[in-house]
Amino acid sequence: MNIHEYQGKSILKSYGVAIQEGIVAETPEQAVEAAKELQKQTGTGWWVVKAQIHAGGRGKGKIIGTEQRGVALAKSLDDVKTISQNILGNTLVTIQTGEHGKKVNKVLIAQDVYYPGESKTAEFYMSVLLNRQTGRNIIMYSTEGGMDIEEVAAKTPHLIFKEEIDPAVGLQPFQTRKIAFNLGLSGNAFKEMNKFVANLYKAYDSIDASMFEINPVLKTSDNKIIAVDSKVNLDENALYRHPDYAAMRDVNEEDPTEVEAGEHNLNYVKLDGNVGCMVNGAGLAMATMDIIKLAGGFPANFLDVGGTANAARVEQAFRIILKDPHVKAILVNIFGGIVRCDRVAQGIVDAYKNIGEIPVPIIVRLQGTNAVEAKKIIDDSGLKVYSAILLKEAADLVNQVLKK
Repeated sequence: MNIHEYQGKSILKSYGVAIQEGIVAETPEQAVEAAKELQKQTGTGWWVVKAQIHAGGRGKGKIIGTEQRGVALAKSLDDVKTISQNILGNTLVTIQTGEHGKKVNKVLIAQDVYYPGESKTAEFYMSVLLNRQTGRNIIMYSTEGGMDIEEVAAKTPHLIFKEEIDPAVGLQPFQTRKIAFNLGLSGNAFKEMNKFVANLYKAYDSIDASMFEINPVLKTSDNKIIAVDSKVNLDENALYRHPDYAAMRDVNEEDPTEVEAGEHNLNYVKLDGNVGCMVNGAGLAMATMDIIKLAGGFPANFLDVGGTANAARVEQAFRIILKDPHVKAILVNIFGGIVRCDRVAQGIVDAYKNIGEIPVPIIVRLQGTNAVEAKKIIDDSGLKVYSAILLKEAADLVNQVLKK
């Protein structure tokens, strides 16, 4: 689960990580009041207005139809109001949002930590995540932080360092010192970076995060180390242990169809293909997407209906798949282990009748308990449904219907 920058920073602060202070606002008037309050707290005379969306590249991104960036410096309260008016309620397009962009509902009014007139600052990149190949956590960091980090990774990968941590042992002091050394720090900045890295890793490990990304990590002109940004992804499977973090979810930032699927306990992820998939079991779903690709189609979604593929759940799954206008066919691939195939088949027939005329062909492959009876139910239904027993048969049917 992704959360906003201001939420990620609040978590970091609770674990002792120094952050760029800020106050979130939902209207231009609130933004001005936030700027006034921040000035009292920090003495800052300038502010940074930052669009809050679940996407990176906001500093280079633009509000549709304007030259307004998603992150902008405000040198007066009038600037705060004007910039907030330009951003709030409008659509921001960045390298990570795609051409359609995302609507901005909140802005973060943050202190300017670059200190006007000072130039002895440095921007670093740092992230903590799991290396799935080694089963260890990894800290990735670079001296070249800031808005061009993607280009750094592509053109100068030798400038990106990695430090692996055995989760059974934890982050060791020699590793934090190594990171600070590789970043070229000395003196108080060296000590501050040691503390920063240790607390950042503690936050990552303690909250069951799947990723923490700070870009940039700023060394200020007076040698403080501060998280200027925060991109956090939480492991949804562990949210039951963190109800306070689960409450940070912003469904307005998520795909509406995926949100609806979640409300019906369906595991759904939208893809950019033309064949809808309805499967029980993640492994079978992956195999189904592979067979669709081999048949000449492209998966339009990942959808796992789980072990209880009853009529109601099947009907809802159909409705969700059909919300995608790019779907030209639907492949239902169910293995009847816990659930009986004939019950699934009857559920498909009932769902088809409840929905009404389904505008795309449906290929149904049921294998397992009572598969023969299930095929007979499908074949005798009189509906626009094609049945198959073998996976190759299903693939061939997908290929046939796509060519029509």
